[in-house]
Amino acid sequence: MKAIVQDTYGTADVLELREIERPEVGDDEVLVRVHAAGVDPGVWHLMTGLPYLIRIAGYGFRAPKFPVRGNDLAGRVEAIGKDVTQFQVGDEVYGTSDGTFAEYVSAKASKVALKPANLSFEQAAAVPTSALTALQGLRDHGEAQPGQRVLIIGASGGIGTFAVQLGKAFGAEVTGVCSTSKVDMVRSLGADRVIDYVRNDFTHMTQRYDLILDMAGNRPLSMLRRALTPEGTLVIIGGEEGGPWLGGTDRQIRALLLSPFVRQRLRTFVAKESGEDLLVLKELIESGKVTPVIDRTYELSEAADAIRYLDEGHARGKLVLTV
Repeated sequence: MKAIVQDTYGTADVLELREIERPEVGDDEVLVRVHAAGVDPGVWHLMTGLPYLIRIAGYGFRAPKFPVRGNDLAGRVEAIGKDVTQFQVGDEVYGTSDGTFAEYVSAKASKVALKPANLSFEQAAAVPTSALTALQGLRDHGEAQPGQRVLIIGASGGIGTFAVQLGKAFGAEVTGVCSTSKVDMVRSLGADRVIDYVRNDFTHMTQRYDLILDMAGNRPLSMLRRALTPEGTLVIIGGEEGGPWLGGTDRQIRALLLSPFVRQRLRTFVAKESGEDLLVLKELIESGKVTPVIDRTYELSEAADAIRYLDEGHARGKLVLTV
């Protein structure tokens, strides 16, 4: 089968389209013929091996332990493991697994779900990692409630476009923060207000928020806290700035250390790959409350171009590879 493989860490130039062996299906897995795969910042981090914390965490210190890139998938079940009961051959599914930039992947049955019926494979592949992160950030860690004032920083990105829609689905009053060229798009997702960060600094405004979800990762913790209500909640998801060892995670570490000593709740998390939450998203998508936003699609052979475009930081919503 064809797959996007890397032997060393580096820029997108290390990615190669190669013929490799089709994976075997495990007892608790499903073999999926991949029709589309989502592209998210996690792919860039695993490609570059940055920050170095990733390598220490078990992904391979000198070279990638898992050479095939990609994490999000949408496709059709080709075979099932002997312990799998919730899927049948031919089912259309979406979810997460290592190595989805390939024609076939063996995915844990607990990390996939039936694809939303109203989405194409390309649309479905845009959902898993980003929408799971937005859902768990708002629902589980932000504990979003109807009527709350919620600020989404990075509202035009992969996670942010889902967070705006999910915030509205939870009954919150949602304000999105994005650049000038993306204001209309964020407003079209249902945001009650949109702040153009090029023209206005929300940390210097009088409005205070009950919940802030930060994906942008470039504002000091003190400035974010200034925009919170006295007992508000800050959930830091992203962090793309910082040194090669910790990257942007230093803000998250400082938030966790400070939180026990202040009234505001300062939180961070790593999203869980959950088939159950994919079913929650499936219901929201099929009801019309959430729709994936796709900026561009690429062929599998163009994976390097997709990651370069993602790294430029101009994407509106998600990028997707067709396989």
